[in-house]
Amino acid sequence: MTVSETAHHDLDQTDSILEIRNASVTFDMDRGESRVLDDVDLDIQRNEILGVVGESGSGKSMLASALLDAIVDPGVLYGDITYYPADGGPINILDLDKQGLKELRWEEISMVFQGAMSSFNPVRKLRTHFVETLDAHDYDIDEGMDRTWTILEDLYLDPERVLDSYPHELSGGMKQRALIALSLVLEPEVLVMDEPTAALDLLMQRSIISLIQEIKTEYDLTIVFITHDLPLVADIADRIGVLYAFEFVELGPTDEILEDAAHPYTRLLLKSTPNLNAPIETMQPVEGSAPDPVNVPTGCSFHTRCPLADQHCRAEDPVAYEVHSSHHVHCHHWEDAREDIPMSYEIDDAELDDEQTATGTPETIARTASTTSPSSGTSASTAAEPVVSLDNVEVHFEKEQGFLDIFSEPDVVEAVDGVSLDIYEQDVVVLVGESGCGKTTLGKTTVGLQEPTGGEITYRGHSIWDVKAGNGNGISWGEIRQSLQIVHQDPGSALNPHRRVKASLEAPLKRWNDDLDGNDRKQRILSLLEHVGMTPPEDYIERYPHQLSGGEQQRVALIRAMLMNPDLIMADEPVSALDVSLRVEMMDLMIQLQQTFDTSYLFVSHDLSNARYIAEKTGGRIGVVYLGELVEIGPPEQIIHNPQHPYTQALCWATPELGVDTDAADSPIRKIDIPDPTDPPSGCRYHTRCANAREVCKTQQPESFSVPDEEVHNAACFRVTDDHEYWSSASITDDESDAEATAEEPAATDGGGDTNDGASEPLTQDE
Repeated sequence: MTVSETAHHDLDQTDSILEIRNASVTFDMDRGESRVLDDVDLDIQRNEILGVVGESGSGKSMLASALLDAIVDPGVLYGDITYYPADGGPINILDLDKQGLKELRWEEISMVFQGAMSSFNPVRKLRTHFVETLDAHDYDIDEGMDRTWTILEDLYLDPERVLDSYPHELSGGMKQRALIALSLVLEPEVLVMDEPTAALDLLMQRSIISLIQEIKTEYDLTIVFITHDLPLVADIADRIGVLYAFEFVELGPTDEILEDAAHPYTRLLLKSTPNLNAPIETMQPVEGSAPDPVNVPTGCSFHTRCPLADQHCRAEDPVAYEVHSSHHVHCHHWEDAREDIPMSYEIDDAELDDEQTATGTPETIARTASTTSPSSGTSASTAAEPVVSLDNVEVHFEKEQGFLDIFSEPDVVEAVDGVSLDIYEQDVVVLVGESGCGKTTLGKTTVGLQEPTGGEITYRGHSIWDVKAGNGNGISWGEIRQSLQIVHQDPGSALNPHRRVKASLEAPLKRWNDDLDGNDRKQRILSLLEHVGMTPPEDYIERYPHQLSGGEQQRVALIRAMLMNPDLIMADEPVSALDVSLRVEMMDLMIQLQQTFDTSYLFVSHDLSNARYIAEKTGGRIGVVYLGELVEIGPPEQIIHNPQHPYTQALCWATPELGVDTDAADSPIRKIDIPDPTDPPSGCRYHTRCANAREVCKTQQPESFSVPDEEVHNAACFRVTDDHEYWSSASITDDESDAEATAEEPAATDGGGDTNDGASEPLTQDE
């Protein structure tokens, strides 16, 4: 049966555009049947934005694929999925033949996949992708490309530039917007978005979210937005469905879910989410781990992790209890959950004292880990000499050239440009900023993995690169390499896939502790595995990396670095690939290990909430990096609640907050895409995006000013000081607003300058 054959019936009187009944997806595996979607019932309302949230492996992506009957072999999809088009009768998607599915997909229900780069053919220009899609569905090419042009403009892209580019020539945010445009070109009714912002920075995430709200209205769409990041979807979703162990455990209006969640898992998930405003003490990880799809517990699937579970929960799977007419929850004790798992951000002082006197838990150690006064943010050891010191460090390198570029001068990327920074004993410095701003390069340079092209880096007073050249004066290059370690962003690729955990962890002990015999090494490894919660350690020691979860792989990578007894570890986005519910747990573990091994951290993150959590718990500092420069640094409470640099203010604005209407605030940024690092703007590098930029910002580079009345808080912005000529200089954003008001045509297609004064729109035309 095809879509056209079923479309002539009258539309049923229903508000639903999609109805899912008893949908299940199973895979036959050697060790048994894996059920990755379990009897899901769901009505998706016409013209709503439905947010679907849950941990990795909860069934989110399987639900997305099921909506298009696109489960890959050997998976099998059971149940009923009915689609109600605007101009026809109901269509049972699972009854459609090959031609019917071709008509349904992209034309009626379209999909935006998680990885924009992997969704495009890397050897074909973007124009080809649009033309082939239109041609495959027998659409008029000329009309379709006219529509493409309009959609790209609506997504604040330059159509000519985008269509004539290869995927690698566009930034991550531009590729994601182009993919959204491709999904809309055939005028679908439903748009399914599977983690569309997972790999994007805060500013780009916020802009994509704003765009989704706009295109939903502009193109009369129903949107299913799938994510593991609850705060991200809270701003736009009409309803939120919470998936756990391959089934919905709660579904209701967004406001009710955020303010009065009924399921213990939802409440614990909300409490575990790092944010900018809640007291650190209230953020707790969700204990335990999600179940194996081959061995889901009987009864309530959450009972093994639930603090309210009893025999009733273990024996009987809860039905959907009605909280309100549009709010349902699968929990026998949902009425008790609100009292027993409070959502209030207030924490009883006596309760906190009791927790702090407990022993043996990462949470307790983390709360007492700070060696600083919260008001100063200054490490107790900063009076001593720094462990590592950077003095006006630069890292400039030539950009790779193509075959046809061999006769032209190579472009130079100024990845790090004039950064000075001191890191002390048991110190924590968190670098935040967008992708491409130089955070990781700065981190690798700090630990001696990247040689600077200018400036100097010293370890305990010794120039690192002089030592490597043989001028050690009593210290060897091997000692420095042992003392400065790195934990990579993707532990799966950092661990040798052909070596068991035991072999990976034995390597540093064999090299640096050759006095230990085989049994001593094994006992030390077993002890550390147990210390970080990988029990029984005898089981984990014989596993390969692919047999570990993402969190377990990260634990092994941390242990391997710690076994070197380093003075400083550069942790490159160590929690970005983990579920929200696991991030607090992993950061608590890192703090615990810091106390055990007396090390310091240089922590790299694009998430300001994570930066605030680990910096505040350790009395550390947050450094904000933009286009290779350290534009602001200070204690977390000052960076978060009194940001001085406009870029820091933009990062705070872009950070999603549960229960906070961030759309009420005007956008503090004029242009969303970061400038080309091979051609950074003159003067203040942020002036092309800054809503407060003035003429002097275009020509003068601001020094790092000390913020008045705040200790160890510096920002490279003229606005910090009251007596700078900035205040008498003319605004360049006012000029742009005047130009827009008098222009005959909008500057949306010329690829030129700024087209927004930052007052109402988070996006402007890309350069």
